[in-house]
Amino acid sequence: MSNDLHLLPDDDSPSFMGEYERGLDAKGRITLPAPFREALGDEPAYLTRGLDRCLFLLPKPIFLELRRKVRNLSLTRAGDRRIRRMFFSSGTEIKPDGQGRVNIPQALRKFAELDGNVIVTGADTYIEIWNADKWAEMVQQVESSADHAEAWNDVLL
Repeated sequence: MSNDLHLLPDDDSPSFMGEYERGLDAKGRITLPAPFREALGDEPAYLTRGLDRCLFLLPKPIFLELRRKVRNLSLTRAGDRRIRRMFFSSGTEIKPDGQGRVNIPQALRKFAELDGNVIVTGADTYIEIWNADKWAEMVQQVESSADHAEAWNDVLL
């Protein structure tokens, strides 16, 4: 069995696409892009630490699937316990306010080094929230790497 984590929703689930620059206000809020708010609908979403120092904003069905997978991790394996701790200790349920804003708790802002401008990106089944400078660095690394072209082989061939 593979240790890779795949979040596969139903085929008719929303797809989050696009890259949006947003400002973080003095209260630690950002305004989600309208297409993302529409795709999230009226259900709550879940914000937690992500990979590469970004935040994951997970729609409820994806969060529930990921929660199920994390719950099934072994309590006796140190790496599994660390994943559980990081996922659940930092997680919070959110719902955009009437103006489409969501509050990012201080601990999550600190983890992702969010201040000033942030980048909100679609990642198909979920949303990522990035420090704008870190996003630009990551994009530069991907675009200048030979691994980028090789990775497409798995998709295209």
